[in-house]
Amino acid sequence: MSTDFLAQLSKDRVIAVVRAPEIPDGAALCEALREGGIHWIEFTRTTPGLAAHLRRAVADGRDGVGAGTVMTADQAEELIEAGARYLVTPGCRPSVARAAAAAGIPVVMGALTPTEVGLALDLDVAAVKIFPARAFGPRHFRDLAGPFPDVPLVASGGINADNAADFLTAGARAVCAGSEVVPPAVVAAGDWPEITRRARAFTDATRAAD
Repeated sequence: MSTDFLAQLSKDRVIAVVRAPEIPDGAALCEALREGGIHWIEFTRTTPGLAAHLRRAVADGRDGVGAGTVMTADQAEELIEAGARYLVTPGCRPSVARAAAAAGIPVVMGALTPTEVGLALDLDVAAVKIFPARAFGPRHFRDLAGPFPDVPLVASGGINADNAADFLTAGARAVCAGSEVVPPAVVAAGDWPEITRRARAFTDATRAAD
């Protein structure tokens, strides 16, 4: 599953990270993002009622819907049971990696330094999320590529339409789109056409890395 996950993520290159106090319809949100060209959606655990949102979002059987900000094995198991197709952590969380491996679910594990990237590799995760990416910039990805040339890195934190292509060009397999694409207020209002517009603008910007 990790191989297929990584191949598809490397092709699509964008994960929308949803962190909102309210989501009126998780399935409709996913559809709006897909219409704008974003097929990977991460619902964060800080969103109230996350498990219920996941169940609705995966009801159509599509892949690409995952859960983020996962910190413990119990949280991982709950979200996997709710239908998460992959998990994302904010840092190195061995218990999450073990729980996901037992269920055959890929993990994108958070890291920043070479030591943390190495720890993530020891846990046999599908990809490593470098966070906060903006604080260190695209050059950090070029530097990490020296000792870790084959590690799939995902840029997260402060990524926007102006810098997304720079991170992809520097070696990131994918980038995470946050509030620029899914502003909490717009999500809470259920303004799906606006979400589609924002998603399309972001994905258009990443084409500069082609």
